[in-house]
Amino acid sequence: MRHLWLTAWADIIESLRAKWFIVYSGVFGGIVVLLFVFGITESRIMGFTGLTRLLITYIQLTIAILPVFVLITTVRSVAGDREAGVFEYLLSLPISLSAWFWGRFLGRFIVVFLPVFLAMIGAVIWTAIKGADIPWGLFASYTGLLLAVAWCFLGIGMLISTLARSADIAQGLAFVVWLTLLLFLDLILLGIMIREGLPSETAVAISLINPLQVFRTAAMVLFDPQLVILGPSAYVILDNFSEAGYILWAIAYPVLLGTFCASIGYYLFKKGDLP
Repeated sequence: MRHLWLTAWADIIESLRAKWFIVYSGVFGGIVVLLFVFGITESRIMGFTGLTRLLITYIQLTIAILPVFVLITTVRSVAGDREAGVFEYLLSLPISLSAWFWGRFLGRFIVVFLPVFLAMIGAVIWTAIKGADIPWGLFASYTGLLLAVAWCFLGIGMLISTLARSADIAQGLAFVVWLTLLLFLDLILLGIMIREGLPSETAVAISLINPLQVFRTAAMVLFDPQLVILGPSAYVILDNFSEAGYILWAIAYPVLLGTFCASIGYYLFKKGDLP
């Protein structure tokens, strides 16, 4: 465990010095600042205002930004070290492969989740200064969703990083995975439904395999419990999940998927040719 946490700490320090982390932190911090500047907290939509309105907008923006940032920055972790010849030094150190792999995983998770969470904390502090009400339940739910989606795509990124033999190939695969999941939100799934004549239950089940769709739908449930936006698909989801049940599913499933992908990545990493 000591080696695991030392590896995690080393990865955190390395990431904090990287240029990508400055850009990454600036993006999410800048989003919150811009939302305040443009008066999002003062506007009203579907009866929501204040911090609730800001969180709704913020969570919708992170759907597209957070996964691709996590994937692109993570896939260079193992693949980049392999390409740079770091493993030759790794094998000579008194550290196990499991401690190194999972240490990198935990360290990178802290790095990718912290800016997103701190941006939300900043929004809460500003709202408290303004004297507005703070919806703690909604804040906790969104925090759980962001934690789950970051963990999920971090696990996918570690798997891709283990499979790819170079950082460039890893980045290309990461972009393809993100684009495929993004297209399956609407375009491809809609085409499959029309072409194959799938029943709505099957189409919804397929869509809920996609972690991006799960995250997106959960964000909708929090401000639209009846899922009016989704139309008839809402009946299938709400008949099989309650509102609280779906939020739990939206948090548990991405975490399990990310852990599963990372575990496969570790198995291949341990069994593969490291140099």
